[in-house]
Amino acid sequence: MAKYIEIANILRTDISNHKYSDQDPFPDQKTLAKIFATSRMTIQKSLNILSAEGLIHSKQGSGTFVSKNADLIVQTDLGVDQYVGTTSLLGNKHVVESQIIKFLIRYPDNAEQEALNISEKELLYDIIRLRIVDKEPYALEYSKMPVKVIPGISDEVLKKSVYHYIQSDLGFRIGSAFRKIGAVKPDNYDKMFLNCVDGDPVLEVSQTVYLDNGIAFEFSRTRHRYDKGNVTVFVKSNLER
Repeated sequence: MAKYIEIANILRTDISNHKYSDQDPFPDQKTLAKIFATSRMTIQKSLNILSAEGLIHSKQGSGTFVSKNADLIVQTDLGVDQYVGTTSLLGNKHVVESQIIKFLIRYPDNAEQEALNISEKELLYDIIRLRIVDKEPYALEYSKMPVKVIPGISDEVLKKSVYHYIQSDLGFRIGSAFRKIGAVKPDNYDKMFLNCVDGDPVLEVSQTVYLDNGIAFEFSRTRHRYDKGNVTVFVKSNLER
């Protein structure tokens, strides 16, 4: 791994552990170069990564500072191979709430039948929830789940954590997911619930999630404001050097 990436990873962890306050200037390049026994050019590359991630920002004439929402950014940097709900991801350090926008039971359309491997006569839950973190809108979740696979979903479950209910109350284990990630334009719901405006990019994660027995239990898409979530990908090279 390149030196500047290693340093960026260390600094990111330090920020996550609150080693640096957002009230005080971040160590300058000369200081960091001395700490890590490297060049200022290498440190600049590391800081560029943190800046691009929104973890630090520069104030003209004052230096570089940790962003006030850095803690939330670090925790919402969801790995592409993680299959956890918002409450599990953020609930230890943040207040996570849910606003139910739509909740009904109906028959599936063709796309839902194919994604969930169910027949046209099998009922599913049709759910739209706004996820709220620390009183701020965080994500819009559009979920379809087969009633026979995940029985007993109620308003009470939706206001808390569906994934916790599936794993703790029903005793199921989540296996894997097929996930697509893309950028889209905001629609009316994004503008209404996520406070997006025309021109704001929206991160949309579409997925089909399976239990460990291979049964599909969720066909969903989650929409984030551009500044309310990231997705990371770790790529391991098989090339020999």
